[in-house]
Amino acid sequence: MSSTIFPQTSAVILNDSTINEHLTQRLFTRKEVIPPGKDILWRIESGAVRTLTWSEDGSFITLGYWGVGDVIGYPLSKVNPYQIECLTSVEAIIIPQHLWHQYTNNLLTHIQRSEELLSIVHRKPLSLRLWQFLIWLSQKFGRNLENGQLIEIYITHQEIAEVLNTTRVTVTRLLQQFENEGVLVRYKRRIILCSPNKTIMNMNLKNR
Repeated sequence: MSSTIFPQTSAVILNDSTINEHLTQRLFTRKEVIPPGKDILWRIESGAVRTLTWSEDGSFITLGYWGVGDVIGYPLSKVNPYQIECLTSVEAIIIPQHLWHQYTNNLLTHIQRSEELLSIVHRKPLSLRLWQFLIWLSQKFGRNLENGQLIEIYITHQEIAEVLNTTRVTVTRLLQQFENEGVLVRYKRRIILCSPNKTIMNMNLKNR
């Protein structure tokens, strides 16, 4: 798999306005790749994406999951290759370099979310790592239901394995174990976490 190649200059199209400066808005479909650039950032207006890279043998390495309000882009990573993949249909705006200072809070949130995920992928045992990753997803992409919290984005077992540095078979086995224990249920290819706060406390005590 070839690395992302950045052009010498990044074209940023701004719409003229006598009152306000309007940023370029783009629409992307599921699985489409958002083009990176050396001197532009993207702000997600709707939908969800994941940022990723890959190793020399072609194995994917997930860098993060991002949704509405998040600011993402190559300048925040410097990892090469770097790719932004749409998990749903996505609406995003381009933020040119001279406007980055207006998005300080978004940039701080990006750092915080990245460090949260980094801390999760080093947790042991693997069952706790997986459960805390699901909690992390539910906090970002969750919706409260009567029987728990629905993770609204669809993420495959293979994609979870790429985040947690394990195998798809192991993820499938652990998710089935969680379901048998009643801490999650499946709903139309989505996951519902049941009493996540109480469960995570029990798992922490169990796995000390």
